[in-house]
Amino acid sequence: MENKQNQPKNIDDYIKGFSTEIQEKLQSIRKTIAEAAPEAIEKISYQMPTFYFHGNLVHFAAFKNHIGFYPAPSGIANFLDELLDYKTSKGAVQFPLDKPIPFDLISKIVKFRVKENKQKNIAKKRK
Repeated sequence: MENKQNQPKNIDDYIKGFSTEIQEKLQSIRKTIAEAAPEAIEKISYQMPTFYFHGNLVHFAAFKNHIGFYPAPSGIANFLDELLDYKTSKGAVQFPLDKPIPFDLISKIVKFRVKENKQKNIAKKRK
C-alpha cells in the first residue's frame, strides 16, 4: 500500500519537493500550459501535475535528468517532426534538464490537445 502522506495534494506541493532550479523550470512549464489552456483545471493525477479539460489534457513530472511531458499519444504523433531532438515514446517526451525547455512547442502541443478534447466532448454529447 502506498503512503498517501507523501503524495502531493496539488501542483504547488509537487513543485516544492524539488531544488530551486527544477522548481523554476516546473513553474515555467506550468505557466506555459496554463496560458495555452486557460480553461483547464490543475490537479494531481497519477501523482503528477495534470491539466484537465474535458479529460486529462497533459501531465508533466520532474526526474533526475529530464522533465517528462505527457500529452497523450496524439500529442506526440502530431508533433513528431518537432520532437526529433528529444527522446519520445507513444505518449511521452523527455526534455533534458541540461538543455533549454521548448516552451513554444509545449504551448503548441497543449493548444492541439485542448482542441482535440473539445472535439471529443462535442462528439460525445451528440451520441
